[in-house]
This record gives sequence, C-alpha cells and structure tokens, in this order.
Amino acid sequence: MRPLRNPVIQSTLAFLLAAWMRFCFATIRWTHENRQVAEAVWDRGGGVLCAFWHSRIGLSPACWPLDRAQPAKALISLSPDGQFIAKAVARQGFPAVRGSSANKDKAKAAKGGTQALRDGLKQLKVGALAITPDGPRGPAQQMAEGLPLMAKLSGAPTLFIGMSCNPAIRLGSWDRAVLPLPFGKGAIVWDVADFPGDQPMDAVVADWTARLDAVEARADAITGLERP
Repeated sequence: MRPLRNPVIQSTLAFLLAAWMRFCFATIRWTHENRQVAEAVWDRGGGVLCAFWHSRIGLSPACWPLDRAQPAKALISLSPDGQFIAKAVARQGFPAVRGSSANKDKAKAAKGGTQALRDGLKQLKVGALAITPDGPRGPAQQMAEGLPLMAKLSGAPTLFIGMSCNPAIRLGSWDRAVLPLPFGKGAIVWDVADFPGDQPMDAVVADWTARLDAVEARADAITGLERP
C-alpha cells in the first residue's frame, strides 16, 4: 500500500508539513507587488477566484490573510495525494472543495467534477475559491477550461497570484513543486481580470495562461529563484 493512502500517515505528515510552512512563512522576508488589486477585491467582498500554478500550492497560504480577505476554500483533487494536501492546507484555515478544475480526462472529470463545480460556485457566492488550473496531474502550466468556466458562470473576478521564495526545496514531481525554507526572500505578485464575455474560451485560456506565467516569473525574478 502506498504510504499516502494510509490515513494515519496522511494526518501525521499533513500536521508536520503545516507546522513547517507556518514557521517558514513567519521567517521569510516578503515583498508584495501590485497588492492594491488584491486589496480592492478584498474591500469589495463577495466571491473571488484565486489562481496559481500547481507548483506553488505549498506557498499558497502565505498569500491570503485570513484576518483581511474573504473566507477561502481550496479546490483539491480527489487523488490520495490531494487528500494529503487538503489536510495540510485545512490546518492553516483553508478547508477543501474536493474535485478537479481540469477537464483533460472526461472519464475522471465525471467522477466528482460536477459536484466540485457545484460546490465551488456555491463557495463563490460568499467568499474565495483557490484553484490550480494545471492540476491535479498537469501538464505543468497548461491551463484547463475549469478556471475561466467558473469565472464565467459565477461572475467573480479572478486574481492571478505569483508566489516565490528563495532558498526553496524543489521536488522531483511532475510540477517541480516548490516548498519553502526559512529565513529567505519571498515574493507575492498580483494581477486581476474579469471574464471577457465577448471572447471565445480558447482565447481566454491563452490570455489567462500568459498572465499567470507573468506573475510567477516576476515573483521568481524578485527572489532570484531559478526557473525550471
């Protein structure tokens, strides 16, 4: 049996990872760029989509101040690895909506995807929903239509969030996931968009992919983190 399928191991590792992340976030020297666009969304209240690439999910709790921003949930995949991540993120104040924003595999999308869409739209009526639009299995930094579809159906704005830290641990996973190390430099870069009703979905996906790439590249430039 794979270790992450064991609920006891899952819970233990999630507890340790959450504690490590909190320690790192507290000691990192953060730079925030273009934060005013996020501040405007927080001031307005209501639903908001938060988008970042899957490789930066380990940094994501640092970008959302629970005492300032809307209450948030995270769209986490139905895989065993997703369950482990869901527990770690939930320990930092971000409960999960289980499912996937991707639609690359129609058979798997049918399993839980419809319910996740329904629950995600319900969450967007009251708060924030975090999505990794290349998850849960990639290809890395290739956006599926789930994110713009939710933006279109909900009318909620989308915050594109680039996050980086240096030094960092770079995992050998499909997304080359980044995990923080303490006492380094960190950066969070913001952009925002509403769904443009006059554009076809493939054009929106291309534009939003470029915007998400841009904020992540800018965050890496600030910290000096080498890009894969």
